[in-house]
Amino acid sequence: MDTEKLLEEVSKKAGTWLGEEYDKETQKAVQALLDSPDPTELVEAFYKDLEFGTGGLRGIMGVGSNRMNKYTVGAATQGLSNYLRKEFASLPEIKVVIGYDCRNNSRAFAELSAEIFAANGIKVYLFDDLRPTPEISYTIRRLGCQSGIILTASHNPKEYNGYKAYWDDGAQMIAPHDKNTIAEVNKIRSAKDIKFEGDNSLIEVIGRDIDDAYIKELKTISLSPEIIARHHDLKIVYTPIHGTGVRLIPAALKHFGFTNIINVPEQDVVSGDFPTVISPNPEEPAAMALAVERAKATDAEIVLASDPDADRMGAAVRNDEGEWVLLTGNQTAILFVYYLITRWKELGRLKGREYIVKTIVTSEIIRAIAEKNEVRLYDVYTGFKWIADIIRKNEGKKTFIGGGEESYGFLCEDFVRDKDAVSSACIMSEITAWAKDQGLTVYSLLNRIYAEYGYSKEVGVSVVKQGKSGAEEIEAMMKNFRKHPLKTIAGSRVTTIYDYASLKGHSFVDDEDFSLNMPTTSNVLQYNTEDNTKVSIRPSGTEPKIKFYFEVQVPVKSAQDIPDADAKATEKISKIKESMGI
Repeated sequence: MDTEKLLEEVSKKAGTWLGEEYDKETQKAVQALLDSPDPTELVEAFYKDLEFGTGGLRGIMGVGSNRMNKYTVGAATQGLSNYLRKEFASLPEIKVVIGYDCRNNSRAFAELSAEIFAANGIKVYLFDDLRPTPEISYTIRRLGCQSGIILTASHNPKEYNGYKAYWDDGAQMIAPHDKNTIAEVNKIRSAKDIKFEGDNSLIEVIGRDIDDAYIKELKTISLSPEIIARHHDLKIVYTPIHGTGVRLIPAALKHFGFTNIINVPEQDVVSGDFPTVISPNPEEPAAMALAVERAKATDAEIVLASDPDADRMGAAVRNDEGEWVLLTGNQTAILFVYYLITRWKELGRLKGREYIVKTIVTSEIIRAIAEKNEVRLYDVYTGFKWIADIIRKNEGKKTFIGGGEESYGFLCEDFVRDKDAVSSACIMSEITAWAKDQGLTVYSLLNRIYAEYGYSKEVGVSVVKQGKSGAEEIEAMMKNFRKHPLKTIAGSRVTTIYDYASLKGHSFVDDEDFSLNMPTTSNVLQYNTEDNTKVSIRPSGTEPKIKFYFEVQVPVKSAQDIPDADAKATEKISKIKESMGI
């Protein structure tokens, strides 16, 4: 579409937001966009509708159909209400839980959603203050609700907000409920279709009682309470990075038995402006810098951080030279799986029905750990809803040990169905105490795992492509990779290609095509090479990015070989990036 035609269409669409069904503040902001000599913001705000995808909504806040605001949030809630009323028409009462994080407008969007649900005759349990995402999942199950939402944009920058929707098992929705809800949301074409005036008698405020039950149940997953008792004064630095973990994670750590939790005062300030960081993401060194400085000042043994909605946990530890290093999401997942399987085995809990779950872009070291210990491994798509799907399918038949993904998400319990930074912080602290009890640091424990299972280095690269043109460029890049599949990667011959969009694979070794056994399609390409390198490519489902995941394995005989192996892996990854032009 040419620029003039696009501008004509977005102007027409924006004009509909000047109607009386929109409030005066919105009308004024839209008119300002229409009057601006630079049409860039107008186009970005209206060139498409903010999609209610399989995970809900996520976008920049502001007026417009492609922005997070009371009308896009309202349409999402009305559409979800309509679907719930159809799907659960036989129930005497339909119930939902609503939570929210620290972001600007999160509370306002939560209260707005509560009123819309109530206006549709749906019972609402609304948290009295900000809460971690995993607690919303827990509460849906505990209170027997049919759905739930949380207002959060996870670790995105401060301009963003989002809306995650859950089903009655406490997991984010998958087929058919995701597609059916999306269809209902898409039917909402105007603010006139949204019931904004609610029956407040259907809204019940909840809080501390749920917190207490959640923390009490989390304590049941502890595997080494006697070791915690011996090392209860372990120095743990924790930062919520201005977010929802600020109260519950320290409380859970104390309930586990840890008595020496050191906070980061500047980041205990709850704020949607995230004043001490550019991006509130524990994957980024800058977001962890204040906590690491606090650890140096207090001679702490581990640093823990959670993102704004406290579903992702990051960690930093001291290496053999005493320097503080950030663990990757793959490394924390490896530590979790190794510890959980080892302790389950030591406690006599492995009966042959146990399993773990990882995503297809997460470290293959996890597979090696599972196979050596005869524990079933499931490989699923990126997104914790797919891990929850495996738990749901195995309920009553097999026993869940844990599951995680490379993007700092892990789950150690089955009474929550989303990644959980609260339980992860507790178990990572327990791992630290367990290692200390053996005369090890977390870093030396990780090297022990590598010495036993082989060294692997995983690096993710995200290429950001903003706006309409960016989305088109990402689509073109994926088409090009499919049209011209890689035959070699940094000098290593590709042995297999998996195209999860078509659920077809090809083996270059046997020159054969084969089918992929997955529950649905996904826009992911994955290459494996003759030297056990794995390269995965996918567009982000929540951000304007195309993501590349690189995993390089190097055999080692002992921990002393790891520095050399790391250097070789780093060099290999540099060559891969160069060969792929990124």
